[in-house]
Formats: sequence, structure tokens, C-alpha cells
Amino acid sequence: MIRLTLDEHDLHVCLAAPAWVAVVAAGAPYPNADVWRSVADAAFRALDDADVLAALAAHPRIGAAPAGSGADAAASRREQAAVTAADDDVKAAIAAGNRAYEQRFERVFLIRAAGRSPEAILAELRRRLGNDDATEFAEAREQLREITLLRLEGLLATRPATEEP
Repeated sequence: MIRLTLDEHDLHVCLAAPAWVAVVAAGAPYPNADVWRSVADAAFRALDDADVLAALAAHPRIGAAPAGSGADAAASRREQAAVTAADDDVKAAIAAGNRAYEQRFERVFLIRAAGRSPEAILAELRRRLGNDDATEFAEAREQLREITLLRLEGLLATRPATEEP
């Protein structure tokens, strides 16, 4: 049987939620990327709000350079590359939006930046500032889920499958 393998460190790069890492790692390795994604998605959906808030807190602000040289910081840098290259007016507006968001919701603004322009990110930030707390938490949770699954898929794409007896 062929298996795709990731370890707990790899999983933590996908999502800084120990409960999620434990559940996904418990059944690993899985036979293919579809099974990895299915297990990871189900485990994410089972997370409680405290786990989600902790994972949100581990993400850098949109537009801010992620600290550190680890794999999670590298993933954030890749995902936010377009924002880093934005013009100064857009960067300043995103920074101001981040401050307003954090003051309003007491957590970091999170959005799946991969595949979005800086202007689209800014538009979403402004739109989401109008959400009530419950609606916004649901949106942030969904964005975190999307980021988690994208990171997982990216890692799996770089890993060779191993043959098991």
C-alpha cells in the first residue's frame, strides 16, 4: 500500500491547534491526499472556539512580515507575497484596517491571502469590519479552515508517497 506521510511538526505548520494536530496525526499516514484532506477538514470542523482563537492568534497580521524563519513563517510569507508588493497607499490602508479590526474584534484579521490581490484583501477587510461578532468569527473560522487545507495540500504535494508492506 502507498502512503503519504506528514509528522506533527508538519501539521502544526498547517494549523497551530494542538487538538487538530493530535486528531489528524492519530490516524496517519493516510493513503492519499483526498483522505488527508477529509480527515483534516473533519478535525477542523470539530474544533471548539478556544482552539480556533488560539490558532488565529498564531497568525501574523496581513501585511506584516511574519517573524521567524520556521516553516509556518515561510508559509505566511508565500501566502502574503502580493500584499508585501502592494503600493504604499494600500499597505497603509490595510495596516489601518488591521488596527480597527483588532480594536473591534480583539483578534487578528485573517483572510486566505493566496490568490487575492491586495486591493481585494483590503475590500474584504473593510466589509468584514461591518460584521457583528458572531458573523465575523464564523468568517474568520472559515478563512482559517481554507488556509489550513491549502497548507496541507501544499505540503502533501511536496512529499513522496512511501510503499508499505
